[in-house]
Amino acid sequence: MPEQGVENGRRREILAAALALAEEKGLAALSMRAMAARVGVTPMALYPHVGSKDALLDGLVDLLLAQLLPAARSGGGWEDRLRATARAVRGLARRHPETFRLLLDRASVTPDAVRLVDGLYAALLEAGVPPQRVPRLERLLSTAVLGFAEGEVSGRFSPSPDRWDRGRSLGEDAPAHRELAEVLARPADWDAEFEANLDDLLHVIRRYVPAVG
Repeated sequence: MPEQGVENGRRREILAAALALAEEKGLAALSMRAMAARVGVTPMALYPHVGSKDALLDGLVDLLLAQLLPAARSGGGWEDRLRATARAVRGLARRHPETFRLLLDRASVTPDAVRLVDGLYAALLEAGVPPQRVPRLERLLSTAVLGFAEGEVSGRFSPSPDRWDRGRSLGEDAPAHRELAEVLARPADWDAEFEANLDDLLHVIRRYVPAVG
């Protein structure tokens, strides 16, 4: 058991170093050779701990998802836990903008991924969602929250005035932009939009809760 603990500790140390390297220089810079240099060992010395480049990336996914577990397991009712988890996802994206995209690019097959999804399933079941609808609603919720968080940190969400300027430049080819000119010219409030999106998602979930009485 002590040897297993040392092994797990070394693995966590390597993954933490990989996370730091990727955030500093981008995922493209994350190689076994670069990681070996980072932790002061030969590339071959990494393989007993992380296995391969793919295993290293899966380990990063697990490391990121582990940060969401406290929110998924927090107190309160099902709605409180879903809101807390969604906000934790957004916070995670802001802390780790370079590596966050791994959560969208790689299948979540790690132990903490299973634990996290299990927490979401539990919240939906507690809400009263019929079991056959739980997996689909979990995917809907996760996809919407992950997509918003990634769009925000990647710069995909441009300021509203910029959207209006682009639409105005097309003239007759962007009639809906002209109709929305007043709305598009307002500064975007991403905090308010995120919370409104959560309200809408929870409203959708409640639609699938059978009426009582």
